[in-house]
Amino acid sequence: MNRWFSSILILLALGLSAGIYHFFYSDTKAQPLPIVVPLANERIDYHQQVKPVVEQRCVVCHACFDAPCQLKMGSYTGIERGANKERVYDGERLVEANLTRLFEDAHTLEQWRAKDFFPVISDAPKPTTESFSSPTYQSSATDNLTTSVLAHLLQLKQDNPLVKDEASPSRFDEKQYPLNINREYQCPTIDDIETHKKDYPLWGMPYALPALSDEQHSLLMNWIAQGGEGNDDVTITANNQQQIEKWESFLNNDSLKSQLMSRYLFEHLFLVHLHFTAQTPQQFFKVIRSSTAPGQKVKSIHTRRPFDNPNVERVYYRIVPVKQTLVHKSHMPMLLTDNRMAKWKKWFLHDGYQVTALPSYLPEEASNPFVTFAQIPINARYNYMLDEAQNTIMQFIKGPVCRGQMALNVINDHFWVVFSEPDLDLVQNNGEFIQQALQNIALPAEEESTALPTAWMSYAAMEREYLNAKSKFIETQIQNKLSIDLNLLWDGDNDNPNMALTIFRHNDAASVVKGLVGETPQTAWVLTYPLFERIHYLLVAGYDVYGNVGHQLNSRMYMDFLRMEGEFNFLSLLPSKTKEEIRNKWYRGSVSEVEEFVYKGNTSRLKTNIEYETDTPYQELLDNIKHKFQRAISQRHSLENGFDNASLLDNFAEINKQKGKHVSLLPESTIVRIFDKSTGKQHFYTMLRHSAHTNISHLFNEDDRRLPEEDTVTIASGFMTSHPNAFLQVEISDVEGFAQTISAMTVEADYAALLDVYGVRRTNPQFWAFADNMHEYFKTHYPIEFGYLDFNRLENR
Repeated sequence: MNRWFSSILILLALGLSAGIYHFFYSDTKAQPLPIVVPLANERIDYHQQVKPVVEQRCVVCHACFDAPCQLKMGSYTGIERGANKERVYDGERLVEANLTRLFEDAHTLEQWRAKDFFPVISDAPKPTTESFSSPTYQSSATDNLTTSVLAHLLQLKQDNPLVKDEASPSRFDEKQYPLNINREYQCPTIDDIETHKKDYPLWGMPYALPALSDEQHSLLMNWIAQGGEGNDDVTITANNQQQIEKWESFLNNDSLKSQLMSRYLFEHLFLVHLHFTAQTPQQFFKVIRSSTAPGQKVKSIHTRRPFDNPNVERVYYRIVPVKQTLVHKSHMPMLLTDNRMAKWKKWFLHDGYQVTALPSYLPEEASNPFVTFAQIPINARYNYMLDEAQNTIMQFIKGPVCRGQMALNVINDHFWVVFSEPDLDLVQNNGEFIQQALQNIALPAEEESTALPTAWMSYAAMEREYLNAKSKFIETQIQNKLSIDLNLLWDGDNDNPNMALTIFRHNDAASVVKGLVGETPQTAWVLTYPLFERIHYLLVAGYDVYGNVGHQLNSRMYMDFLRMEGEFNFLSLLPSKTKEEIRNKWYRGSVSEVEEFVYKGNTSRLKTNIEYETDTPYQELLDNIKHKFQRAISQRHSLENGFDNASLLDNFAEINKQKGKHVSLLPESTIVRIFDKSTGKQHFYTMLRHSAHTNISHLFNEDDRRLPEEDTVTIASGFMTSHPNAFLQVEISDVEGFAQTISAMTVEADYAALLDVYGVRRTNPQFWAFADNMHEYFKTHYPIEFGYLDFNRLENR
């Protein structure tokens, strides 16, 4: 029967020049569904034809660790690897999960299949026939489509377009298309694809978004039919190869001092995307550990954490190309120049200190940078972190997690970050104090990835002991020797825009930008070297997204202590009375007993030397900080950096002053396109809602601590989010009406009405045209920072 049916199929294919007919079978012998796929008369090229479509339509949801079903489509290797039913994000697992990092934890299909990844395109040998009309090719193409999960899901969307809600035609029923980021995914294999299609007929791909165009659909189906051939080969330009050789030589000098420097650099750079030109970069690279020296073939070493034992006699640091599509939620660029190399040589390789032995890789030592790198002067380490402070903090947010999970509700929605001056004789810059106070303080990574969730009690005790020691050191060594004023803050040497940063949190995602953006922030931090370093080893080098619930809880609780320390440092610049008032406002209601315990360890009685002239010292301090940094502060996200239109600037400024329950109706993260019909010009802005809380002391029940009447909003130039919830577009002549509509909102229906006029919803037939235009604008105007935005959090309102 099967042979007869295949013969009929081949005859039909040969008899049609416009297309090939094929059937999808199921293990339950369901009625076959005939589908017409236009016939391709030439080989489909993955890089030139397929990859652009996949990037624009698939990668926007299928990238990083939060890719549904672990199907990462930003590289051919990821597509070929396929999907896995296990979640990477799991806040309940009792033991650490097996690692499934693409390009790291397996390198062949056999290895990935052993890790329970199943194919979404055919694993069968690729067809090699020269004739696209031969019976052999047609049979092979039919088999490839029949056995491809991806082909089934693409066709499912073509057969079942978005079904709109009858009550609100611009939306759809979320019972049919659940959108919660933590929803239960369905990850069908080819063996249960027919059951999946029957149970979820509306869940074709792209999920809960408009279908691909006929041309795009035909292209991908033909590519799958031809066997889904591709590769991730990268041709490195001659100039980049020359730069790689120069930097690998620098990183692999034989001296102990150089080896220790390179270990420090690697543990701070392993997630960073490196490039060698300030012009539009064509290629990005990353530094990895290898068992082979420069000039030899790279033999990469991948461990759970960057400081884990490499188990080789000598580690070499090699630079290799990034092979995955750049997505904004994990793209952290850094430019390597001769000037940067000169700085690193000056800071790390000078003659002022000696390295007598290399540190071990024992977890209790390697997880503590104050032990591992004790021989490197603190000033060198701090200057390194300050020089690209945005990049360093960006790793806290974009690093191992891509999305915040339980770690991000430990920070407020809008706050400013500044830094202590590295050249002052502060306690935090005192090597002797750091050696005494921090060498014995543990971080959660010491317990590795299967930890008891009760360890935070001992961490709290260590933190309080550290704060007590710091307070005593200040009182005996520093008090009355330094003026407690704005001169304690690093000014970026008047030319480094990393001196002042703004961090935004949007639920379980966040972003960090240069400059002091927005009106009055909810809080502010002053980071010192030991605080900066500990956050890096907590949330980046030491954090394991595959870790168990104990590791995740301990990391979250530990970050509470570090956030409080940053806040302590900022509050010390305020008068004593105001300091307590502001702190009490930040921690209203039921505050964690552990936080109170730690807070009382900060016994320093330093008094500010700033003479305040108003009865609002907090706002005055923020204004003074802005004024202090105005010469070099980044203007990237200033409203003036977009349309030079007085009405737009005035109305956007009014939006930024709004506060209250009507603001809480806005999404947390919105991309706004402003366009001028008469000139054809356009510019993109980001509008962020900042949710207010009585406090952020507790891991759970965040909604119970919400204060919507204190919610605020910031709209600024450019792209300040990786995870938009909504897209809006406004003609420049209607900006005043747009601002007035926002200010007049009182109920959810008012926001829906705003979308009716200005929104580009998921259901909009022009959705993909808007998305393509937005990404092209992003790539053209901000080429170094560009990465595809994540569409997993787009709302349906």
